[in-house]
Amino acid sequence: MNANTDNMGQQAADAADQAADKADDVLQSTKEAANRTIDGLSSKVEDLRSQAKPMINRVSAQAEAAARRGMEAVRETSQQLRERAAVATDSTVGYIKDEPIKSMLIAAATGALLMGLVSMMSRRND
Repeated sequence: MNANTDNMGQQAADAADQAADKADDVLQSTKEAANRTIDGLSSKVEDLRSQAKPMINRVSAQAEAAARRGMEAVRETSQQLRERAAVATDSTVGYIKDEPIKSMLIAAATGALLMGLVSMMSRRND
């Protein structure tokens, strides 16, 4: 019986060794598959990053160009308003020089009208 028991013990030990070897093989295969997957994902991330960079640069350049156009439009509009104000001022000064008495009467009437409106508004608030 000793021989039989020794033989069964040896078989069990061999089976355990084989199972351990298989487990190591499966573990190694899984590790290699995981590494390949991670490498593939890493490569795809790098591809996406390299593709996104030109798009980001393009969008940034477009935003910068739009901002420049907006600033230029503001400058142009501001200049036009200044020119119109200067023309209106010159026109008003010219009218006052040509019609000084009439201008004073208009100014007095405008002042009286404004005082009347202010007076009415203050009475309503009281």
